[in-house]
Amino acid sequence: MGEGKKLVFALAGNQNSGKTTLFNQLTGASRHVGNFPGVTVERHEGRIKGHEFAELVDLPGIYSMSPYSGEEIITRDMLIEERPDAIINIVDAMNIERNLYLTLQLIELSIPLVVALNMMDEMRANGNEVNIRALSERLGVPVIPISASKNEGLHELVDTAIDAADKRLKPAVTDFCAGPVHRCIHSIAHIVEDHAEKIGIPDRFAATKLVEGDAPIMGKLSLNENELETVKHLVREMENEIGTDREAALADMRYRFIERVIGETVNKRARSRERERSAAADLVLTHRVFALPIFMAIMFGVFWLTFGVVGIPLSDILGEAIGVFNEAVGGLLETAGINPVFRRFVTEGILTGVGTVVTFIPVIATLFLLLSLLEDSGYMARIAFVMDKPLRKIGLSGRSIVPMLLGFGCTVPAAMSARTLPSERDRVLSILLLPFMSCTAKLPIYALFTAVFFPNHGAAVMTLLYALGITIGTVVVLALKNVPFFRGNPVPFVMELPNYRLPNAKSVFILLWEKCEDFLTRAFTVIFAATVAIWILSNFDVRLYMVDDYEQSVLASLSRMLSPIFAPLGFGFWQATIAVITGIMAKEATISTLAVVSGTTAEELPAVMSAMFSTLQAFSFLIFVLLYTPCIAAMATIKRELGSGPKALLLAGFQFALAWLLACAIYQTGRLLMGMMR
Repeated sequence: MGEGKKLVFALAGNQNSGKTTLFNQLTGASRHVGNFPGVTVERHEGRIKGHEFAELVDLPGIYSMSPYSGEEIITRDMLIEERPDAIINIVDAMNIERNLYLTLQLIELSIPLVVALNMMDEMRANGNEVNIRALSERLGVPVIPISASKNEGLHELVDTAIDAADKRLKPAVTDFCAGPVHRCIHSIAHIVEDHAEKIGIPDRFAATKLVEGDAPIMGKLSLNENELETVKHLVREMENEIGTDREAALADMRYRFIERVIGETVNKRARSRERERSAAADLVLTHRVFALPIFMAIMFGVFWLTFGVVGIPLSDILGEAIGVFNEAVGGLLETAGINPVFRRFVTEGILTGVGTVVTFIPVIATLFLLLSLLEDSGYMARIAFVMDKPLRKIGLSGRSIVPMLLGFGCTVPAAMSARTLPSERDRVLSILLLPFMSCTAKLPIYALFTAVFFPNHGAAVMTLLYALGITIGTVVVLALKNVPFFRGNPVPFVMELPNYRLPNAKSVFILLWEKCEDFLTRAFTVIFAATVAIWILSNFDVRLYMVDDYEQSVLASLSRMLSPIFAPLGFGFWQATIAVITGIMAKEATISTLAVVSGTTAEELPAVMSAMFSTLQAFSFLIFVLLYTPCIAAMATIKRELGSGPKALLLAGFQFALAWLLACAIYQTGRLLMGMMR
């Protein structure tokens, strides 16, 4: 079946229905799966295992085929414009009524379709039953019971989908309406039949979209004035007859059909135990008074474990191991009679620079292990729900919480995820807020400075830095929402709260691997290049003679020209200046730069740092790092998302100025208070 020709299958379904899990199982991919709606924000492609001719396209989760959000546009464009050979529609058996709403719209596309009824293991565990054969007959498409997470029923699903694509088995049932809605849709279908055929879509689908008032489809059909007037007349006639608007009429039509189908095919004997447990937990975790304090306490615990109990001690052990390795390599090079300059380049430039950054892998891994446990349990989705009201008060949509949460990982995917926001206003405001979220690239800087200067208050300082970034970003958005372009109300936020569940070990491992791999990739590319350049510039003078004192180097000379800019902030010495500059290439490079220009190992760096900075200077430096210009990769992404024009450049300049002003205020106020206390 299907051999000899390429078949393309679209994987479509509601958010949080198990699409990414199914995609991973069918293709062998290792994409992160989260118990959080909207994990997939772009289409992803892979080959179905054992069927190299079969390509599977994982589409963003959607609730309807109406183009209101970025996810719906991506999914809809693929299905309408590219016309896959078949659609695999994943349906959550535990929420079958809501999921079938999208199924009916996919059926109207008249593309071979197979329904993958997922989470049947949970359905059975709750004592509920589904008559699969009857459900298949009523929908007019094959229905295959599966459990994607347990790899159950997937072989049958793949075979059925390939067979449907091979034989072009279109849905047998496409008419779900009756009465005035039926007459309206069928009358319009006759009018647009020729137009729909020209653009390659079924006339019934086109008619339904016209009833909904779908502007993109109406434009593609190129109806003349008489035809448009006739369509409008038919829709008005239907609305007057049934006493409701067009969208409500279609929704009612679909849900009435779904109710009849469910009544004949599904036997629900009990409520979902998972749903009952989740509802009980939500009485506390989403309580209007206790929700935010609980969230803050949980995040404080996460930072305490990361920077006080697990992450930093493991980093210290790794740092010692890297120091031993560095000495061993240096000894081998000396024994081999290697040129002393090259030996220093390897040990001080490469191994010290990159090794200093690598020592923070345990911190990254610990933090993301804890955060992924929260996400996979379903708790992070509750935070999005809880934060909707505060976000709306500052002029953002609750949906903005998704890119904000991603921003704590990396600004690049966070800015890309803002594409899914339903309005240009919300999208731009959310992107402007992202640089204030502390990404993981800043963690090594935070971790080193808190360990050296605030060893007994690491969790408190970390919590303060994250909270301060969020607070200042909020103030900026509050100020911007009064600008004419940003005036208006945010688009309403609707999101499904998934059931709480035990985190999936595989999903957690995939997320950890992605974060550590990304961190190591930067360490051995951008940071490697930066440390090599820093070592060369800090060891040679302008005449390319090697210097004995870093103060005489090219780097020191160039940095002294810029150091006065940072003198009011308390770190107006050339080592800190160059660390700030290299941090624009990659934030982690800040630490490797300090190590290289100090001529010290990762193990010795804390002692050197304590001599280089006072506690007040260190805190001022942390505030500046928290707020100043994002890295080049983040700025490039922001520029691409904001489009042409000076917006990204203005944002970079604004953040630098804001960071300078706040760090200066903190340092100068601290000096004043210390002077008064003497």
